[in-house]
Amino acid sequence: RNNTYNTISDELTKTMFDALRAGETASTAAANPQQWSEAMEPALAEGHDVLVLAFSSGLSTTYQSAVIAGQELSEKYPQRNIRVVDTLCASMGQGLLVWYACQKRDEGLSLEELYAWCEDAKMRLCHWFTVDDLMFLKRGGRISAATALVGTMLNIKPVLHVDDEGRLISKSKCRGRKASLDALAAKLGELGLPGENKTVFISHGDCIDDAQYLANVVKEKYGVENVIISYVGAVIG
Repeated sequence: RNNTYNTISDELTKTMFDALRAGETASTAAANPQQWSEAMEPALAEGHDVLVLAFSSGLSTTYQSAVIAGQELSEKYPQRNIRVVDTLCASMGQGLLVWYACQKRDEGLSLEELYAWCEDAKMRLCHWFTVDDLMFLKRGGRISAATALVGTMLNIKPVLHVDDEGRLISKSKCRGRKASLDALAAKLGELGLPGENKTVFISHGDCIDDAQYLANVVKEKYGVENVIISYVGAVIG
C-alpha cells in the first residue's frame, strides 16, 4: 500500500492469461443452484443471515441460480433471512460494490438496510473499460471476424461500459492503446466523483503497466485519492 496505488497480484490468473497468449482457449460456466446452496448453507446452519451480491444477470445466469438456491434454503431455514442482489456488475466493478457494502455493514446496517443500500448504490457505480486485442472479442462472439480484422489493421481500440441492465455496450473507438486509456480517464472526469467517494478500482488483463499509467492519470488530473489495482478475474478475462 502506498499513496499512488494499491496492487493486488494473482499468479493463478496470470497463468491463465499466459495460456491465452499462447493460443489456448477457455470457456466459462455459470454457478448453478446447487453450488450456491453449498456456499450459503454453512452460514445459515451457524445461525447467520445471508446477503448475496451476485454477478450481473445481463452477462450470466448466476444471479438466477442464486435466487433459486435462496428460495429453497428459505424453506429449510425459515428463521433466517436470505437476500440476493443482482449487482448488474462484473469484475472489479462488482468488487467495488462489495467493498463499499462491507464498510456499510461495519457501520452497523442491518441486512435489510444493507440490501436496500446495495440496490440503490449499484445504479450509481460506473464501469468503463477497453481491450487491446480485438481477436478475443471475436472469439467471444462480441464482434464479427471482419470487424476484428479491420480494427486490428487500423489499430482501433473500442471503449465499452456496463449499462444499467448489466450488459457490455460499445460506446466509442480510439486509435491506439494510449488513446483508449486516456479516454477511460476522461470519462471519469466527465462523470465526476460524487461526494467523498474518492476511490477508484482498476482491473487489468495482465497489463499492469497500463493499469498504473491510468492510475497516475486519474490521480493527477481528476482528484482521485485512492486507487486499488487488481487482475480481471479468470471468468471475465
